[in-house]
Amino acid sequence: MTTEGADIRGDVLESILSHVPLIHILPASHVSKSWNHAVFSSLRYFSCPKPWLFLHCQNSRPPYASSSSFAYDPRSNHWLRIHNKNPSLQYASAIRSSSNSTLLYMLSPSKFSFSFDPFHLTWHHVDPPLVWRTDPVVALVGRHVIVAGGACDFEDDPLSVEIYDLDARRWDSCDAMPAILKDSAASAWLSVASSSKTLYIMEQVSGVTYSFDPTSRIWSGPLDLRHDENIFFSVIGIFGDNLVLVGLLGNSENVKDVKVWEVKGKSFEILEEIGIMPKELVEKLKGEDASINSIKISCTGDFIYIYNPREPEELVMCEIGGEGVCRWGSLKNPAVSDWSRVAEKMVLTSADVGLGDLGKAAESGKVRFSICE
Repeated sequence: MTTEGADIRGDVLESILSHVPLIHILPASHVSKSWNHAVFSSLRYFSCPKPWLFLHCQNSRPPYASSSSFAYDPRSNHWLRIHNKNPSLQYASAIRSSSNSTLLYMLSPSKFSFSFDPFHLTWHHVDPPLVWRTDPVVALVGRHVIVAGGACDFEDDPLSVEIYDLDARRWDSCDAMPAILKDSAASAWLSVASSSKTLYIMEQVSGVTYSFDPTSRIWSGPLDLRHDENIFFSVIGIFGDNLVLVGLLGNSENVKDVKVWEVKGKSFEILEEIGIMPKELVEKLKGEDASINSIKISCTGDFIYIYNPREPEELVMCEIGGEGVCRWGSLKNPAVSDWSRVAEKMVLTSADVGLGDLGKAAESGKVRFSICE
């Protein structure tokens, strides 16, 4: 910071800071007490922080090294490259994410590793679940990590459920997933959303939905969220305290619309349409392929990020504002330039990020950031 810059004060300084990327505001908050006040006043009244989207790319074959990580800050409309220098993190298996949360995890026969802070500075390494699984549903609900389904063929119960209690630091078994999910009890076939108290799982093709309370250990359902017969594929997320449903309408060869609904009511009987993706963004979602078989989403706060796993070059962003008004946009995926270099997989997380989170990341020495050009 220059000496001349330190003379800028009041509303002028706060207005200037509202245009500065959050990663650069962090050092500005340490210039002086007046600048610190201006930083937090600017974030409160001029340009509030918005949830970040994180892309985690990894070699899809052993040794599973992480190849690149990126973060998108919608407040400043900047992509950041995250340079990971975490010496304690060992990639023993493929990295995976839990839909609509900050949770990253790795599961091997000898260890279950997971992390849920925004920048994944801290990893927890515990014994694996008793049942060996290849593609389970994994979700963080309050202080519980739920691992359900996805069991290997030689296991007795493909629907088994285990819960890791973060406070007690132990695994407990509980009632299995509903029997109707026997042929689809794997994360490849299910969409998952979790609030602080409840896990929701939905068959992506049929729309059959169940909920699970890790405190009472009770499954509830089935419910059908498909109130529109034109939906052929759908996924769920959390918006505020309610579920959102993002659906593809038409068929895979002719996707007519991509719509967003808010699901309300005790029995999820109300499906309120809150957004329709603009046609030009549907075309971007298709990419070079004329069809869309599936989509994936990541939700935090008022933001939904949508992408086509077969054509990941473009990410579509939906910001849900007051009275359910949607603001749509698209983002070029910065990881795609490396996509053809090695066989890679990409997973998404999203999280609320503030100056405190950035400060912890900077002080940890485990990551550093650079703005993508």
